[in-house]
Amino acid sequence: MHYWLLKSEPNTWSWTDQKKVETTFWDGVRNYQANNHMKEMAKGDLAFFYHSGPEKAIVGIVKISKPYDPDPSDPRFGMVDVTYMQDFPHPIPLAQIKGEPALQHLSLIRQPRLSVMPIDKEAWRLICAMGGL
Repeated sequence: MHYWLLKSEPNTWSWTDQKKVETTFWDGVRNYQANNHMKEMAKGDLAFFYHSGPEKAIVGIVKISKPYDPDPSDPRFGMVDVTYMQDFPHPIPLAQIKGEPALQHLSLIRQPRLSVMPIDKEAWRLICAMGGL
């Protein structure tokens, strides 16, 4: 199993939207590096759901429920299906992540504009603990 972080603008697709529908496709990624990360995703992988924009916080966890398929609106890019798993008891703001020395290697800090990124197992565990899981 691998771990990921998926960013979404809350005014485009929010955590509340995700919870309502439970399972949906994750599309609209138009960065080649982020798209390549999506190609590596497998059914059962877990991902943090991150609100970008003003909130800038990890708010929950989704599961990859269908691996990569080409995006019908632009076959150069793709999409995966994600399914709601659970809320974080305490959303984790970006400032808190940036303040944790053990997380300084994350793409979330080093490449802040990247919308899909891998998260290593140790960072996953630490972030879950920071959020009350």
